[in-house]
Amino acid sequence: MVTEAQVWGWLAEVPDPEIPVISVVDLGIVREVSVGEEVTVTVTPTYSGCPATSVITFEIDAALRRQGITPRIETRIAPPWTTDWITAEGRDKLRAYGIAPPVDGTAPTGRRVARMVGGNFTVACPRCGSTETEEVSRFGSTPCKAAWRCKSCAEPFDYFKCH
Repeated sequence: MVTEAQVWGWLAEVPDPEIPVISVVDLGIVREVSVGEEVTVTVTPTYSGCPATSVITFEIDAALRRQGITPRIETRIAPPWTTDWITAEGRDKLRAYGIAPPVDGTAPTGRRVARMVGGNFTVACPRCGSTETEEVSRFGSTPCKAAWRCKSCAEPFDYFKCH
């Protein structure tokens, strides 16, 4: 019999199709795993209409089928996904990949910060750590990201936007 911990472990190996260094578990879109007569995985998309949702569902299904499990995958849209659900490890992976994690939940110091939407807030450069940064465009390489630039090291970078 498969355990819930095993399923979570297998899902932690499923990469996000748009940012392959972070898993669907680290991203916080796998909401729940239930193991009984069947294995049910509950997923919440990052936003309504996310083009990667069907790919994510397919990859979760394929990962579990490789383990001999035919899962039931449910989509739950309430409450809506929030970047607060990205794990601390996921934030570290984003930063190491060159994407500034969202400024909305757990700061790099581990302390809680208030959600800051539409106001002035500081985004640290994922390359050099400077807070001398500026938004270049609200629209980045994917709908979840915005284009930013570091004034200290002059490097462009993506910022994972808050939803």
